[in-house]
Amino acid sequence: MKKQTLSNFLIRFTLALALTMAIWSPLQSQATEPVKGKSITDSKMMESCQEMMKKKQEMMAEMKAQDVELAAQVEKMNSAPADKKLDLIAAVVTRLVEQRAAMHANRAEMQEEMMTHMMRHMQMGKESMSQCPMMKGMGGMKEMKSSDE
Repeated sequence: MKKQTLSNFLIRFTLALALTMAIWSPLQSQATEPVKGKSITDSKMMESCQEMMKKKQEMMAEMKAQDVELAAQVEKMNSAPADKKLDLIAAVVTRLVEQRAAMHANRAEMQEEMMTHMMRHMQMGKESMSQCPMMKGMGGMKEMKSSDE
């Protein structure tokens, strides 16, 4: 019985190891080899970096503008007579939900773009990643996380 259990274990372990190697090997070679025909120059990469930074700044400015808009709506709601407050509360909540849904969609889109951007840096080499203004300015990501929490 122990022989059969041990042999089953060895067979399963070997199959799992072979499957892991089969899956991991192509992924490993993709990460180290640049994409053929899609070489990107340093100047084009810097343009891409600047574009990503611009998108991030635009997103942050949009979030600040939304905060100002909400503050104005809340002030209007707080100073309204009692018979108007319920409608104003509903408007504020509706706007919050709309902004949150849009923010999640924008974040998902930007995250995909960031992953593609970083993969290009990885294909270009270690120095490329360290020169990216997005990596240098990662302190801004803390600002975004804290505003979400």
